Amino acid sequence: MKKFILVLIVAFQFSGCAELQQVVNNLPNNVGLSQEQIGNGLRQALDNGIEHQVAKLTSKDGFYRNQLVKILLPEELQAVDKGLRKIGLSNLADEGIKVLNRAAEDAVKTATPIFVNAVKEITFNDAKNILLGDKNAATSYLQSKTSQSLYNSFSPVIDNSFSKVGADKVWSNLITRYNSIPFVKKVNPDLTGYVTNEALKGVFTMIEIEEKGIREKVGLRNTALLRQVFALQDNR
Repeated sequence: MKKFILVLIVAFQFSGCAELQQVVNNLPNNVGLSQEQIGNGLRQALDNGIEHQVAKLTSKDGFYRNQLVKILLPEELQAVDKGLRKIGLSNLADEGIKVLNRAAEDAVKTATPIFVNAVKEITFNDAKNILLGDKNAATSYLQSKTSQSLYNSFSPVIDNSFSKVGADKVWSNLITRYNSIPFVKKVNPDLTGYVTNEALKGVFTMIEIEEKGIREKVGLRNTALLRQVFALQDNR
């Protein structure tokens, strides 16, 4: 059995698609997965990440109450936060953080179509590399395929969301109050760019959590195809 597994590993790493398919067909217990099935299994895994994790981020407090992805203030604004709290404006400082997260929650709603298109484009070679790659290989694939499109999509939405969720008024008031404190260094941050990048980080963090779960826990493989495809990974 050990010898068979070693042969399987070598075949996956060094053979082309034809040779890989031949190895798959010779797996024990007549697994007999086709190239198309392997690709579809990886698509299902990514779809799970999008459905189960990214969708959570779009709900109220999806970012704000999730310590893994909560958007905190950039370094340049941490002085603003401390300065306002020192003069008794803690509530305003808290609201400033909250509305940044609200804008991200609103923007992530635009992500799903971009992800769906990227998942559809997975080739068998992509699937092979994802299946036998690191525990975040599928997430890394999505990141490479979607980051620029997501940034372009998120940025104007977040800009609009600042107005929609009241972040523009809160931060205008917050920055004005801070800049009026004697002897402080004046600030004028690019909050749209900052929140856009932080929202992207949050999205991929949550997809990675789902991917690692599917790779490590058989119970999270919620379809027969997922169980069959990721059994190939388990037997490496």
